[in-house]
Amino acid sequence: MASSFSTSSLLSTSTSVEKENPRKVGLAFQLDNGTRKSHSFAENTAFVTGFFKGLSNRDSYGKLQTSLYFVYEAMEDAFQTTNEAMVKEMDSTELRRLNSLREDMEYFYGQGWESKIKPTKAAKKYANRVVEIARDKPRLLLAHQYTRYLGDLFGGQMMSSMARKSLSLSDGKGTSFYEFDEIESVTDFITTWYSKLNKLKLSEKEREEIVDEANYVFELNIGILEELDGKAASAIWTLAWATFKEKLGLAS
Repeated sequence: MASSFSTSSLLSTSTSVEKENPRKVGLAFQLDNGTRKSHSFAENTAFVTGFFKGLSNRDSYGKLQTSLYFVYEAMEDAFQTTNEAMVKEMDSTELRRLNSLREDMEYFYGQGWESKIKPTKAAKKYANRVVEIARDKPRLLLAHQYTRYLGDLFGGQMMSSMARKSLSLSDGKGTSFYEFDEIESVTDFITTWYSKLNKLKLSEKEREEIVDEANYVFELNIGILEELDGKAASAIWTLAWATFKEKLGLAS
């Protein structure tokens, strides 16, 4: 079962957030620095333009949410069933997205949506990778928590607003995936999440493997986006991460 650690409860578990910026040390720094090349091209103006193009097509947006549904179904099943204590430690009910995606699926496809959707080739590849490491090397699931959830948190604020405006989504529906109502301060939450990440007892080899997996997760996400509308659609993912890095002061 996912743990529940809201920003306030997380902060109360320690006297203060690490005096040394947790984003500048340990595994947190290794992940941010080690995946820099994977998302640096998000700063390219062409991708910014592509982001707006991706939001102009309701069908593509719906297909993206559908692919994410299959990815998160695999991810959160793995988080729920794994015996890996470190993955359990970093899991959180506030971050879980599957129920929100179910709401979005019902909005886009109506009742009985489960029988109307199927994963794309890229979504299958992504989900299969999650199943594989959950079985063979569950600590690598930490890379999936880092890469997806952190991007969702920061990119979600931008995505939900832009999608509602660009696609004229009625009553704000269709963007539940991007809403994190239980998290009061995204920056505080992630800073504390990083502090917990840095306290995990991992060898240097294990850390390197997690960074390598995080880079592979970027590839898997870009694969999903390129199925929609080529490189233009990949801006949905990479621009979200550019926003994340900028807000945390990590932009190069």
